[in-house]
Amino acid sequence: MYSAILTPLLLSLLSTPLLAHSSHGQAPLTTAPDEDWATYHLAEEHHISNFDAGAFFTLHDFDFSSSWTPDEIRRMYGLDDESQRGVDEAKKAEVVRRTLEIFDADGDEAVQRGEWMEGWRAGKRLEDFGLGPGHHGDDEYEYEIHHFEKFHDENTKEEDLTHPEDIEHFRKHDEQEAAAEHQEQMDRMPIVEQNIPQKFRRY
Repeated sequence: MYSAILTPLLLSLLSTPLLAHSSHGQAPLTTAPDEDWATYHLAEEHHISNFDAGAFFTLHDFDFSSSWTPDEIRRMYGLDDESQRGVDEAKKAEVVRRTLEIFDADGDEAVQRGEWMEGWRAGKRLEDFGLGPGHHGDDEYEYEIHHFEKFHDENTKEEDLTHPEDIEHFRKHDEQEAAAEHQEQMDRMPIVEQNIPQKFRRY
């Protein structure tokens, strides 16, 4: 049985209009087959339909440094997401290398905002490496944008969250809550017996 505690963001989704699954009379954002990867990513991962190159760069400038580092490129493409565990590191390295080849004009191993904007105006685009839309949110965000918004709506009640994805989501919540409670109990103990090697215990 999953936890009855809902996050503030999920509670807000339960009480406001959503981009819902077609069964509720609305269709999720879609992109044309020939759209570039950045447009596809925005529609699938962020539910944003009007593309703006400057806004796209800022959205993925995770450390606010006005540049994309190799780590940020990995994160943008979702290469460290659990869905990409089966992708070998050589393929992931190729994604970073090709992105730098396309946009890193000065060869400093980063894509500066100016390089991105100039490249975009010149017709350069992020490549689609066949690895999906690029999941780079936390578990809560990914559940809400890829499942809740598609299959539930403002009329959904807590007892209606019975899809396998809903159950798995709340199972993770239960595990995290149990782990936090266990750690709290351990922190209150003056001596943590489990941390004492067996040979030093008196019994």
